[in-house]
Amino acid sequence: METAPQTEITPETSGWRAALRRPAVRVGLVALAIIVAQWVDTRMQVASLQQELARRLADSESMAREGRGQARQMQESLAAQLAKIGVLEARLAETQSQAVALEAMYQELSSSRDERLLAEVEQAVVIAMQQLQFSGNVEAALIALQGAEGRLARSLQPQFLPVRKLIARDIERLKGIPGANISGLSLKIESVVTAVDGLPLAYEQRPKPVAPKAGADARPVNLDFWRELGAELWRELRQLVRIERIDHGDPALLAPQQSYFLRENLKLRLLNARLALLQRDGRVYREEIRQAREQLDRYFDGRAKPVQAAQSTLATLAGTDVSFDLPGLAESLTVLRNLKLARERRVATAK
Repeated sequence: METAPQTEITPETSGWRAALRRPAVRVGLVALAIIVAQWVDTRMQVASLQQELARRLADSESMAREGRGQARQMQESLAAQLAKIGVLEARLAETQSQAVALEAMYQELSSSRDERLLAEVEQAVVIAMQQLQFSGNVEAALIALQGAEGRLARSLQPQFLPVRKLIARDIERLKGIPGANISGLSLKIESVVTAVDGLPLAYEQRPKPVAPKAGADARPVNLDFWRELGAELWRELRQLVRIERIDHGDPALLAPQQSYFLRENLKLRLLNARLALLQRDGRVYREEIRQAREQLDRYFDGRAKPVQAAQSTLATLAGTDVSFDLPGLAESLTVLRNLKLARERRVATAK
């Protein structure tokens, strides 16, 4: 039976085997194997990472190309939008300029309307003041003030509220006056003044001629010329000298010149009474009316209807109390003018 050939063990082989049997060598071989495995794994990971990086770079390049395309589109769109914005800005600027022009026109129209309104209200207040001061016509003053207050109310402007309050207060004060109609009383005095020249005097009344009795002898128609001349001369002589007494209640006999001055004196008293009426001077008014009534009773024919009408009018005037104070409108007028002045200053400053 043949035995297997045995491997020849050389000293080198036995040296390797002996070295392999050493623990340090075995540990080193294991470490080397691990290092080789890690290196291989690392190379594989690096290769994988390179492939992933290449893929991602390719994807990034594609995305970059798409981004550049989108950027170009966005730039083109932005340019178009900017062009549209430029057109809109131009239109907006034009619209703003038109709005500014319209606002200026509105302000001018509003200012002129308010100025015209204030001028009308001021004129109404001035008219009311004139009616109160010169004629004492409360009704006319009320009409003027109520018209002014109505204009301010229709304007709906809050800055006019203080003036409205003052005018409303003046209206209430005028409504509370229990006085007479000065204008109406003045017209009554004027009517008496106008009628004075036509009032018959007391001495001008002549007894009615008595009709001759039937069957009585008629006076000869043909009178002697010298008798007529003598009678005429006698009448003229009687007119040259006249003795009168005017300190009694009998009707006074006045010459034509005296009757003229009598009528003018009566007119003067009535005009003085009218002036006192306008000045609300009750004492002078009553005294002048009293004197005028006395002259009517003494020198004029009380049986004549015109004289009776004049006496009745003077009696009515004498029984009217004119001693009352009319409210002034100076405060309302001052506030109104100050408001106008302030508006004019604002307009001048704005320009």
